[in-house]
This record gives sequence, structure tokens and C-alpha cells, in this order.
Amino acid sequence: MNITLWVLQGLLAFHTVMGAVWKFSNSAQTVPSLQAIPQGAWLGLGVFELFLSVALILPALYKPAALLAPVAALCIAAVMLLYCGLHLASGDANHGQMIYWLVVAAVCAFIAYGRFVLKPL
Repeated sequence: MNITLWVLQGLLAFHTVMGAVWKFSNSAQTVPSLQAIPQGAWLGLGVFELFLSVALILPALYKPAALLAPVAALCIAAVMLLYCGLHLASGDANHGQMIYWLVVAAVCAFIAYGRFVLKPL
């Protein structure tokens, strides 16, 4: 279980870094259902995601930071759920992106549950 959680944490960290890089190169206007997010907040989310990706991996290098990984996973899940809420509020009929965000949130919840309950660091 520990190996599975580390693999998922690494993949989630990579996913989150790529999302942050995408935010820096694209505006929220690129995704129609996220147009309500101001540009400053959009870039702030990118910086926040970079910190979260580091927090997912840091416990591998520094054991006292073990609490950071599940907390970071929960924060990423919260961002994904925020995107889902904005998508629903926008009235967009295409729910493909929302399904993607919910899957990422579910993976984050599994990582958090795994690190809090199944195999704490």
C-alpha cells in the first residue's frame, strides 16, 4: 500500500505541476466554465499548486513533514471541487471537464485517506 500511495503522490504532484504551468501560459478564459475566476486569482492558484506539488513529495525527503502530503491532497481535491462548482454555476452543458475534475478529486481523497488511516508516514 505504501508503494501505491507514493506512486499516486508522485503522479499527482506531476499532474499538479503541469496544471500550474498550464495556468501560467493560459488564462481562465480558455476554459469557458472557469471564466468567473479573475486573472490574478488564476495565477495565484498556479503558485498554490506548485507549493502543493512540493508538499506531496517533501515527506519522502524530510520525514517530519509527513502531514503535508495528505493535507496537500485535500487542498488539491478542494480546488477540483471548486472548479466543479464553477462549472455547474456557469450552466455549461458539456460535463467532460467536470468528470475529469471529480476523478482527480477522488484520487486525492484516496491519497489523503491512505496517508491518514491506511499507511501513515
